[in-house]
Amino acid sequence: MKYLIAFLFIFSSTIALSQTVKLEGLITDTKATGLEMANVMAVNKITKAMDSYAITNDKGRFLLNLKPNTAYSLKISYLGMQNKELDFTTSAENITKNITLEEGGIELDGLEIVREMPVSIKGDTIVYNADSFKSGTERKLEDILKKLPGVEVNADGEIEVEGKRVSKLMVEGKDFFDGDTKLGVKNIPADAIDKIQVLRNYSEIGALKGVENNQDNLAMNIKLKSGKKNFWFGDMTAGVGVANKETRYIINPKLFYYNPKYSLNIITNFNNIGELPLTVQDYFKFTGGFRGVAQKGGSSFNVSSNDLGISLLRNNRAKEIETKFGATNFSYNVNKAWSLSGFAILSSSVTDLETKSQTNILQANSSQILSTENRQEVSNQKSNLGLFKLSSSYKPNTRLQFDYDVLTKISKQDENNALLRESVVSGTSATENINTLKNQDPISVNQNLSLYYTQSDKNIFAFEMQHLYQEEDPFYNANLKSQPFNLTDYIVGQNRNNINQNRFVRTNKVDAKLDYYYMLTNKSNINITLGNTYSKQNFNSRIFQILDNQAINNLNNNANKNDVSYNFNDVFLGFHYKILTGKFTFTPGVSLHSYNMTNEQLGTSSDQNFFKALPDFVAIYQIKKAETLTYNFAYTNSFTDINQLAEGFIFSNYNSLTKGNRFLENATSQIHSLRYFKYNMFNFENITAFATYSKRADAIKTRALFNGVNQTSSPFNSDFADETLSGNGNYGRSFLKNYKASLGANLNWSKFNNIQNNVLSTKESFTQSYTLKASTNYKNIPNLELGYNIVKNDYNNTSFYTERPFAKLDYFFLKSFSFVTEYEFYHYYNNTKTVDNEYDFLTASLIYQKKGGKMEYKISGTNLLNTISLNDDSFTQFATRTSQYMVQPRYVLFSLKYNL
Repeated sequence: MKYLIAFLFIFSSTIALSQTVKLEGLITDTKATGLEMANVMAVNKITKAMDSYAITNDKGRFLLNLKPNTAYSLKISYLGMQNKELDFTTSAENITKNITLEEGGIELDGLEIVREMPVSIKGDTIVYNADSFKSGTERKLEDILKKLPGVEVNADGEIEVEGKRVSKLMVEGKDFFDGDTKLGVKNIPADAIDKIQVLRNYSEIGALKGVENNQDNLAMNIKLKSGKKNFWFGDMTAGVGVANKETRYIINPKLFYYNPKYSLNIITNFNNIGELPLTVQDYFKFTGGFRGVAQKGGSSFNVSSNDLGISLLRNNRAKEIETKFGATNFSYNVNKAWSLSGFAILSSSVTDLETKSQTNILQANSSQILSTENRQEVSNQKSNLGLFKLSSSYKPNTRLQFDYDVLTKISKQDENNALLRESVVSGTSATENINTLKNQDPISVNQNLSLYYTQSDKNIFAFEMQHLYQEEDPFYNANLKSQPFNLTDYIVGQNRNNINQNRFVRTNKVDAKLDYYYMLTNKSNINITLGNTYSKQNFNSRIFQILDNQAINNLNNNANKNDVSYNFNDVFLGFHYKILTGKFTFTPGVSLHSYNMTNEQLGTSSDQNFFKALPDFVAIYQIKKAETLTYNFAYTNSFTDINQLAEGFIFSNYNSLTKGNRFLENATSQIHSLRYFKYNMFNFENITAFATYSKRADAIKTRALFNGVNQTSSPFNSDFADETLSGNGNYGRSFLKNYKASLGANLNWSKFNNIQNNVLSTKESFTQSYTLKASTNYKNIPNLELGYNIVKNDYNNTSFYTERPFAKLDYFFLKSFSFVTEYEFYHYYNNTKTVDNEYDFLTASLIYQKKGGKMEYKISGTNLLNTISLNDDSFTQFATRTSQYMVQPRYVLFSLKYNL
């Protein structure tokens, strides 16, 4: 902690020593009307450097912080006005200047002013000049983005601008791996980037831009430097290093080519240092740019995953991990109307995990412990993942657009797990060794067909259809001493209980909808939607026992197997009306649904048929150009898929046995959300706040029976509503040109209702996270980022805390050296102090690259303090879990990089 205090002292001293004088005033037209978003730039006449810049506010006011006793050239530009340039010299006193611009077209030198501005705005586009924010230590897009005002990048590679998530990333207007931000921020070279464009109110379909609400849609486009176009660029990295016992390595070539006709990106990464270009979680959530066709109707029928829990969030800090990754992305303009694009991604990883955990099963309606399970686990995971996509877009004119996409996902995953379990029930403990095996080879093919036609200025048609074909085949095996459950036809008296289950789930799902938009006026339209969701699923499973003599005992009783067929059909008709009046936009709507569901199992059939009206409403208050308040209301229907309908037992964990309920009904939810957003380019102040409340009636909940630490459960429709209230807020500001600070908070409260041991159990969870951070961005002196984060998790009167101060120092010196170091300190504890642990992480790197040179030499160290393990906690609706898991030991890596 003393190091953090020292850093804070240095940081505050740096600010105190920054002596500046203020130049402020108004930019107006000849009628004395303030010009909003005019560009103002002060250029030092001696150094020729831009010392300060500003964009005027809604009243035309600007403010610059300048050096005293210095000669400046003040440059002002505004679209549609003649540019102006004024020379002046500062003194020790503040200065006020009001400037009037005259009407006239923008001249070439005015374009130059905009080009040199660090930040400029044109319509819905924010443009960042990348070189204005570089200090010399940046190596990839992520490093630049973190320095931009109003921009954040989280650990998963997701980009947020003005509090909204960027949904698509492009380079030179071409999708980068269909807009995936993680692959972009981690791989696009920083030295190739000229401009970063943020496209607000973004719509992929130009014909729908004015008729739908796109206020939350953001895209980002990377403009390359002129020397990177029509030439191959990228880098090739190779490194070797040492850890405690093992040799470490990385091989990471990256190649990029862009021209107006076609583009090609190639990314590879082979390493055993824990770098994961694509995690299993990334694989399962990778949509390939597919839009949700049925979301507009208000119904939710999601095909659940049978992933067996192999994908663990902690894999990026596992005890050992070795990765092989290769990806390529292309685009090709066949002619002016037709373009093709696609990608192929292959990833293979081997991961070793070592974990200690304690799970406390809580009594119903209480924080008292019913039973405890302590585990020490050693796991080995192998994952082979493949993603392939081909897209075609045909736009012969501005009125017609025809798109087709096909995305294929294949994988092969295996996990072997050896664990030592201690069960504590009523003060009595029992210990045993358990071995488990999981494997699965799922495949899915998702196709999209879209047609957009603008018949006239008043009539627009949009047809979209998606088809999903998916096969999943999870296998689970548990080998343990005790018999966890009493299954019919089970043979007792074996030395070991070797229990297995095969499952096979096939899904065919089609979503289709036709939208008609009629423009009543240039500020209002009506939208009529005819849509259909149809799904057909088959579910087969069987449990079998392997005896001590290796003979197979098939548990053929109907309770131990499944042969289920389930059809779901939703036909809906939607009506929406959008009107813009003054500063308000209103979009009320309603969808009328006809539902039909049929499931066949156990030799009988069960049907459900009903009608439902689902209203929704959106209201947007445009307070100012960059300040909005948005309210959303939706009444939705949620349906389960076949997994919770199958009434035979599912054995997916050695201590958990579940069975479905074929008579489950849908859940209905009322969802209210409120979002406030303000972005002030005058002082680069960014304020976002978001709150959501949902109340779910007839929610599908769990009826659980606990026998010690073993659980038998089944779903049911609860008569008591679940509730969730979540919110987040962030205040950020850039000031004095070289400083950036932010304060953020995330809150989430939930109430759940289940039945535990035949007693209605209501439990609550409340998670709070607060982050304060500040950073500098100088070109010639060391830069600091300092921050503090605290997370508090309350699980039914049990609280866990994680305090995390952090610091980062980067320094570019002697025109060739880059030094970067990051430090994180963790204090993890609970409210009873039965858990109290401290650990920290330190990484550092030193890079030498001669100015204009092709070779880069780097020495880096990871986990330099040789921290052994990390802590985390989690909450299910019946139990709390704390865990400690091993991480990669300290290693030092020497690497060479050749820049093309």
